[in-house]
Amino acid sequence: MRGSVHILGVPFSKLTLNETVQQLAAHIQTEQPKLFHLITANPEIAIAHQTDKMLQAIVKEADLITPDGIGIVLAAKRKGDPIPERVTGYDLLLQLLERGDEQGWSFYFLGTDEETSRNAVNEIRYRYPNAAVAGRHNGFFSAAQEARILEDIQQSKPNILIIAMGAPYTDKWIHKNRGKLNGVKVVFGVGGSLDVIAGKVKPTPAIWKTMHLEWLHRLLTVPVAKGQKSRWRRQSALPKFFYRAILRK
Repeated sequence: MRGSVHILGVPFSKLTLNETVQQLAAHIQTEQPKLFHLITANPEIAIAHQTDKMLQAIVKEADLITPDGIGIVLAAKRKGDPIPERVTGYDLLLQLLERGDEQGWSFYFLGTDEETSRNAVNEIRYRYPNAAVAGRHNGFFSAAQEARILEDIQQSKPNILIIAMGAPYTDKWIHKNRGKLNGVKVVFGVGGSLDVIAGKVKPTPAIWKTMHLEWLHRLLTVPVAKGQKSRWRRQSALPKFFYRAILRK
């Protein structure tokens, strides 16, 4: 397996998408109970990591951090230690669902709004009938409901826990509840991937992907969920990342 490259202090994996799936599959198929926490990190997370002490601790403890953003790939190339390709949460989720359909893996989905959660899970059941849905819950819950959700996850013991509550909140939630995720083999955040699967948000057209402008397409077309920062405010991290990780020596 390939190693990692440090961008602004964050150790990004140099594995391809297929190699990442292979590593996660190997972990799922073992009998070891250890939780594998994967982070899909973009330039926004790399910038937040500079000043967020909790995020720094989470990154240090993570089992794998994948480059979810073309800026990370460009920064690695500028550093002379290239990353072969982006490994996004969405692509990783689809690959694991496909593998899970073949292997009979179980998944638990936590996050997004109730309607989107329900529609996404229904679509997943239709597309991947042999992948078991161990459970699901929307991302809006009280402390009392959170306790019941954690109990449900413990009882269902999914192979993979998928969380769609936005970054870096998702990884902070995982960090806070790590000791209560008994029986889970792999956990990671997928951003707005369930919105796409549910049909709430249209997939990024191929031409935007070819130009590595998925972020701009989302900025222009995807509505911001209630309680979240403006996408324009969040994208203000991009010029900071570009200067610190690519322009500045």
